Amino acid sequence: MGASFAAQGTARAQCHLRQVFVYLDMFALNKPEVMIGDAAHRFDSQGNLTDENTRKYIRDLLEGLVAWARRLEQGSRQQVPN
Repeated sequence: MGASFAAQGTARAQCHLRQVFVYLDMFALNKPEVMIGDAAHRFDSQGNLTDENTRKYIRDLLEGLVAWARRLEQGSRQQVPN
């Protein structure tokens, strides 16, 4: 997840980070992608998120992260001998 003043909202940075993950053989949550463009208009002066669509994207990402972590945890339990 990333936010920027530009319209693409950290798309290039996230693409590069995926390349790093591949090299390091790390697990990554690939979807949903959250790239918050034009971030200056989505937050108030105190840094609170005010854009409902962006809230939904972040909520979907967090739900996906929880599901991904549970799948990884189940897989690691199956591989560990008792």
